[in-house]
Amino acid sequence: MTDPVRLPDARPYLPALPPGTLVIERSYGMPGRERRVRALVAEAHGHGLRVLVAGDPALARACGADGVHLPEGMARSLPRHALRGLRLVTMAAHGPRAMAAARRIGADAVLLSPVFPTQSHLGAPALGPLRLGALARVYPCPVLALGGVTPRNWRRLAHMPGVIGWAGIGFAARPASVRPHPASE
Repeated sequence: MTDPVRLPDARPYLPALPPGTLVIERSYGMPGRERRVRALVAEAHGHGLRVLVAGDPALARACGADGVHLPEGMARSLPRHALRGLRLVTMAAHGPRAMAAARRIGADAVLLSPVFPTQSHLGAPALGPLRLGALARVYPCPVLALGGVTPRNWRRLAHMPGVIGWAGIGFAARPASVRPHPASE
């Protein structure tokens, strides 16, 4: 996931990601967003990666992105027709109500967070592995674990039913030369 402060440009890290990885572009409202999204999509596709544009289905379609990532609040108010023509739809979720909303809109996956304490949401209560697993079992929508997930603690989550992967910012915000490839752990 990109982040306007910690990871505003993911392009230098794209070659280190395994093919098929989703890159979620989240530069909400920043000037030049369309230009940045187009550049990211072109480069990511060249590496066999997929790009989701956060919060803007029209921009995702216009830039040839693979889909859209919806913030939790936006998914509740977005008309279903706004998602037509998008190959992938993911949604942020922080609990049961959002998981149910993801099911209602037909999301392909949810990013459930925060699983562990994280720099992105200092002081926010973490779900922990047990609650993550319980939510993933109850709601039939594939889950990507987000929030404080590292290659080491991912091992605690990797075999949970319904949890299909993990997402993050912090692990990628270090130079590629010192960042372990998630698939190699």
